[in-house]
Parts: sequence; structure tokens; C-alpha cells
Amino acid sequence: MVFILFGLAAIVTILAAIELSNNADVLSGKSSLGGLLVGTVLLGGATSLPEVTTSISSVLIANPDIAVGNMLGSNMFNIFIIACFDIYYRKIRLFHSSNRGHLYTAGLGLILSTMTLIAMVSKLNIMVFGIGLDSFLIAIVYGIGMYVISIVSEGLPDNQMRALDFDQKEVNNTKFRKTTSIRQAVLNFFLAAVVIMIAGTLLSIFGDEIAEVTGLGSTFVGSFLLAATTSLPEAVAVFIALRLRNINIAIGSILGSNIFNMLILMGTDIVYRNGPILSNVASTHEITAITVTILSILVMISIIRKHVTSTISYVIPSLLIIIGYFVATYLIFNGGM
Repeated sequence: MVFILFGLAAIVTILAAIELSNNADVLSGKSSLGGLLVGTVLLGGATSLPEVTTSISSVLIANPDIAVGNMLGSNMFNIFIIACFDIYYRKIRLFHSSNRGHLYTAGLGLILSTMTLIAMVSKLNIMVFGIGLDSFLIAIVYGIGMYVISIVSEGLPDNQMRALDFDQKEVNNTKFRKTTSIRQAVLNFFLAAVVIMIAGTLLSIFGDEIAEVTGLGSTFVGSFLLAATTSLPEAVAVFIALRLRNINIAIGSILGSNIFNMLILMGTDIVYRNGPILSNVASTHEITAITVTILSILVMISIIRKHVTSTISYVIPSLLIIIGYFVATYLIFNGGM
């Protein structure tokens, strides 16, 4: 029964994510905000709501390993998602067609994941205002980074995919964008975000029960099962954004979700009352943190490289990301059992 309930919660999350992405496209096209900011801030934050509720709920049921594993595992899975789409649309070269500002978002994600890794290895048992010093510093760097991104993005053109780059069978018509007002889009976006938040809470509860029923370790359940499930909104958002030919929303939602997930640390640390949360989780999470750091570097390389002649050379970073994801999953599974 728990598996059925888990699946239903996941389906609801997917449907809500479709609504989020459609309305984000409207806001990107009709407001002064570009695809980079809409994807990074609005869609990235909204699609991360399952991670928020899942991580905090996991702490409340005294399972910090699921909370941290879900956050880091979601980041790993998110990068895996964009790598898969990049290979599928290799002729278009998604990273080459994107706004240069995504490099700053990817760089911020790299810094935050590195800080998380250092915190777990060093196990600083220092509290500031009731939370771990490491989580507090991560939140500060996040705030500074987002401020820099908002400034930098103002001077960058919001490139969009050319219609000719897509097979017409894959291009979604623009009727939805034309007939939906900004006010309606904001309302629809908000309601879909609320639905995702509720579904995310249910996912954490059912996920914890699955960990007990199957005998799988909390580290693996958090880093793989829950992480992949709560990242379904990001996967759906990317798919819909690409069908709408909005490449900046697609990449922005992934990278924005990753940096927002790191901010979740502070929220879980506030709820967690047994010291800094990063100092009280299994060492297996270090594998996930290392993987996220390496994959973030590969994403930055993909964005920076603008003059790659062959398709094979272009997809190498994405292929390495996919390989790295499966290797890390195997190591986490064996280490978390």
C-alpha cells in the first residue's frame, strides 16, 4: 500500500510541475524578467519545494540522513537530468545556446557544494543563532551569490532557441502563452507550488516507511529514491520548457533548484536540535557531495566551451556526468546498506 501512495504522490507532483513550467514560460515571455531569472529564481525555487518539505519532515521524524541525502541526491540527479537532455538534443547544443549568466549560477552551486563537503568532513560542532556555523555561512554565500546573479543577468541578452532547431512535432504551440495573462499565470504558478509542497511532505513520510519495509538504508533512500522522486518536478519542467523552446528556463530551473537546495540546509538545521546537522549524518553523504562538486565543474565546462566543432566532442562532458551519476549511485548503495 505504501508503494501505491508513494506513486500517487509522485504523479501529483509531476502534474503540478507541468503547470509550473507552462506558467513560468508565460512570465518569461510577458514580463520584464528573462528566462534566466524566471528559471533560476521562480521555477528553480518552486520545483525545489518537495526537497524543502521532504528534508524538514525527515528531520521532524528524527531521520537527518534522509534529509541531507535528499538534498544532495536531488542536486546530483538534477545535473544528471540536464545532461540527458543535452545528449538527446545534441544537435542543438543546449549549453552553447544558453544565456552566459548560467555560468554564474553553476559557479555558485559549485561553491556551495564544496562548502557542504568541507563541513561534513571537518564536522565543525559550532552553533550560531541556534544553527550550525557551516549552514549559516552557506546561507550567507547563497544570498551574496544570488545578488551578484541578479545584477549580472541584467546586462546579458536572453537568448531563445530558434524554432528551426526543433522538430516541429516536438514544438508545443504557443496558444497557452498568448491567452494567459500575467496575473493568471502568477496565480496558477502559486497554486501549483502549494500542491507540490503538500505532495513533497507525503513523499517524505512514505519514503521513510519504504526504507523500513525494504531494509534499505536511510542514506540510500534519501540520496537516490527520494532524491530522484522529488526531482521529478525539475525533470518535467525542463521537458516542458524545451518543448516551449525556452532553453534559459530549462537550464535555469535545474541550476536554480540546485543552489536553492543548498539553502534548505539552513532550514533543516533550524529544525534539527541535536547540533549542526552536517556533523551528525553518515559519512556516505560525502560521496554525494564530491559527485555534485565534480558534476558542477563539468556543467561549467559545457557552458564555457563555445567553439566545439564535432558533436562527439561536445557531448563528452554530459556523458561523463551520466557515468559519474551511476558510479556514485553504486557507491552510495553499497556504503549506505
